[in-house]
Amino acid sequence: MINPINHSKSHLECERYKVEPYVMTADVYGAEGHEGRGGWSWYTGTSGWMFRVGIEGILGLKLKGDKGFTIEPAVPDEWNEYEINYRKDKCSYNIKFVRGEKKEIYLDGKLLEDNLVPYLEDGEHLVKVVI
Repeated sequence: MINPINHSKSHLECERYKVEPYVMTADVYGAEGHEGRGGWSWYTGTSGWMFRVGIEGILGLKLKGDKGFTIEPAVPDEWNEYEINYRKDKCSYNIKFVRGEKKEIYLDGKLLEDNLVPYLEDGEHLVKVVI
């Protein structure tokens, strides 16, 4: 229901939806005569929320105030590896996710005790996440 491409699979559905199939809308109307029509496609924060769902809910990167960030991915089993490059102030984190037998997180080669990656002062850092 929420994915805009699902409203644009045929010419008839495109005519009903009437907005861009690549932009999140705030509304999909249910009023008589307007059923299935999208609305407010460029005027809301819906695309920002979907970006956050992707980064936090799927890829697993969640910011934790000034402490750092946690990593809790929920990616499909078919994904064997992926990367996120994250910058915070003068710091750059190259986060590499790889499949493995035991879930672990390493920061610059050192095993972390939990899933919180602390913010560091500066420089480039490698985070290896075994999923």
